[in-house]
Amino acid sequence: MKLGAHMSIAGGVDKAIERGQRTGCEVIQIFTRGNMQWRSRPLRAEEIAAFKALRTETGIAPVFAHDSYLINLGATNPVTLRMSIDGMVDEVQRADSLGLPFVVSHPGAHMGAGEDAGLRRIADSLKEVFRQTKNSPVKIALETTAGQGTNLGYRFEHLADIIARVGPERLAVCVDTCHLLAAGYDIREPKSFATVAKEFGRVIGWKFLAAVHLNDSKTPFGSRVDRHEHIGKGHVGKEAFRLVLNHPHFSRVPGVLETPKGDFEDVSPLDKDNLRLLRSLVKR
Repeated sequence: MKLGAHMSIAGGVDKAIERGQRTGCEVIQIFTRGNMQWRSRPLRAEEIAAFKALRTETGIAPVFAHDSYLINLGATNPVTLRMSIDGMVDEVQRADSLGLPFVVSHPGAHMGAGEDAGLRRIADSLKEVFRQTKNSPVKIALETTAGQGTNLGYRFEHLADIIARVGPERLAVCVDTCHLLAAGYDIREPKSFATVAKEFGRVIGWKFLAAVHLNDSKTPFGSRVDRHEHIGKGHVGKEAFRLVLNHPHFSRVPGVLETPKGDFEDVSPLDKDNLRLLRSLVKR
């Protein structure tokens, strides 16, 4: 598995590549705009050119995006839903301009409407996003969630349902280790991990796996609470990461950290420590 971390775009998207190289990343994830803003400035042509040049120079690949945390494609409020769809269209277009293969996205929250209604609304929203970006090759990678609040995506069946409704052409899946454990998927021991992996292959299908978020969890198994922790210091544990890193299907896709960075404005030594530990778990 090629390993890396989420990198800040402060100062320009190209700066994320520089930070990734100094951190020791082989791959990186970025926000292409403010993750807590509905509106962001357009990417400048020189910024895009610098980004692409640095990506080629450093060999960091793939680089992929995560969407804004404000977006909820399952929103019941029509204004929020419209802003979310428009926001996701913008995410796809920005990723396209940078040559990114996919945007990772939490599927959405049903806001009390119920899971079936929420899944239908998310699917309809994605259809509209893809209709407005029909000439783009950028995919949306639906992320497994912890199931906090009314968030959907905490069961493999949720993601499979959305894929079936929308169609498989531009959808993929990103698995988050913290979210899996919090949602009730036990990946801590070889036998239970094998059961979870088999279920993923049966319900969703390995061909949809695009990336893995490598995060330990501050909250216990089945908590349904999303809180990331440093590798080996939470309830997921080092053995689970050893199993993920050496699994024939998980290991073929990029793995990125979303662990706390501490009070470091640029390159975090905590990222370096987590990457070092992950690499020590890979069988040679």
